[in-house]
Amino acid sequence: MSSQPQVYVTRPDVDISGLELLRKSCNVTTWSQALPVPRDELLRQIKGKDALYCALTDKIDAAVLDAAGEQLKCIATISVGYEHIDVDECHKRGIRVGYTPDVLTDATAELTLALLLATNRRLFEANKEVYNGGWKSWAPMWMCGHGLKNSRVGFFGFGRIGQEIAARIVPFKPAKITYTTRTARPEEAAKVNAEHVSFDEMLCSSDFIVVSCALTPNTKEIFNAAAFEKMKTNCIFINTARGGVVDQMALCEALQAKRILAAGLDVTTPEPLPLDDPLLKLDNVVVLPHIGSADIETRKEMSRITARNILAALQGCEMEAEVK
Repeated sequence: MSSQPQVYVTRPDVDISGLELLRKSCNVTTWSQALPVPRDELLRQIKGKDALYCALTDKIDAAVLDAAGEQLKCIATISVGYEHIDVDECHKRGIRVGYTPDVLTDATAELTLALLLATNRRLFEANKEVYNGGWKSWAPMWMCGHGLKNSRVGFFGFGRIGQEIAARIVPFKPAKITYTTRTARPEEAAKVNAEHVSFDEMLCSSDFIVVSCALTPNTKEIFNAAAFEKMKTNCIFINTARGGVVDQMALCEALQAKRILAAGLDVTTPEPLPLDDPLLKLDNVVVLPHIGSADIETRKEMSRITARNILAALQGCEMEAEVK
């Protein structure tokens, strides 16, 4: 048996640069298909491994840790989110957990702005009309959307990504930017002239609501029927954070009843959405397949950070980004 550390990688389609870093000093085993590794396969392959390189699509719980054995030293996920990992259980067993928090900030902020513009200016609706014969001629009010200028934009969550989205919105000249967080961030908010407000005030006053928070027990389905009822009827709801922050049925019902105007989603529950999901039947929804960080250079660096996290943990060194 090789004396090199044993690493299992759940995705063969990650950028090769990260795998090459690992292969210089580790024996790397990789799942063979560009799809999430089946549960039974993960439980078989993790046995005897020193480290696990995983993704959001992999549920890492006590059963996986039991199957791995006591020699498992670290788990590194190629994502900023780590709710798919039972971090408490890992820490109880002395298993270190790495993630990739900073590198995808700009890519996600860019995608969020693109999704917001595509939704409020009805770009996907308009594009369909080009192909289905709906475009007859120029018409004064046809396919009109709502501009960002002079609007009120509310943020739920104002961390790195929220701040970068806000900075990109400022040139569009909104009347006001507000944000809701547990703790005010006055220094960061001052850069975009944003005001800290309560959750209810943000819901009631915003023309656009941008979700950029983490998924926690406190934020799970916080956007529920009661929340959508408080929003303005012209409100456009944008979520590029986590699908679990939203009660999706309540969102669908709010859109169908026109209690809110439209929604742009890069995250859903489940992922992918079934083709018969009612959200996909609505014209006032833009749904993307969770591509917030799908910038080529960003994904390459995420792969390298994940590998470097593993190598650092195996050597007993400080990880580049560790969940404490």
